[in-house]
Amino acid sequence: MRDEEIKKWWQSQAIIGGIIAVASACAGLVGIVIDTDTQVQLADLFIVMSTAAGGMLAIIGRIKASRKIK
Repeated sequence: MRDEEIKKWWQSQAIIGGIIAVASACAGLVGIVIDTDTQVQLADLFIVMSTAAGGMLAIIGRIKASRKIK
């Protein structure tokens, strides 16, 4: 498998959705109810936040880099 075909686990909507579903089920065990629409919103929020964090890391990495870009 080529590197372009591989993505990090946090870039997978299926994995994020699964984590949120499991967390919602666990929350239900302690009396906190998270409906399906909220789960979808949480998944979308997580994806946006992880994308923004990746962008910020790239910018910070470039600022801290010791070599110039040509």
